[in-house]
Amino acid sequence: MATPRKKTETAPAAVQPASAGIIDIVLKTLEDAKAEQTVAINIIGKSSLADHMVVTSGRSNRHVAAIADQLVRALREGGETKPRIEGLPHGDWVLVDASDVIVHIFRPEVREFYNIEKMWAVDFAADAP
Repeated sequence: MATPRKKTETAPAAVQPASAGIIDIVLKTLEDAKAEQTVAINIIGKSSLADHMVVTSGRSNRHVAAIADQLVRALREGGETKPRIEGLPHGDWVLVDASDVIVHIFRPEVREFYNIEKMWAVDFAADAP
């Protein structure tokens, strides 16, 4: 006869967004891949798309694609089963969607043209006291 399992209760841990581990993986991988001018923007409460948006640059099309490949591998090893990737064949602007973290990897000229981090870095009226 099997013994019934006891339910163990634990004190509730401090609530952290699910993206806490993913953002760490993303930032470390981008640093290791020699990505340039990396900016991480917390968009919790500003958008339902994700918790964080990361914008970074590679020196060339080939460097942008290599950064994206390395990032996707690191995310999969870190437990993110299906990061979605767009723009890899061209290497001008690659988007990696890791659920709670969205990463934009640009060539410098393309990043300057779109300037998306400026749009997300502004203070919204709802943020003002």
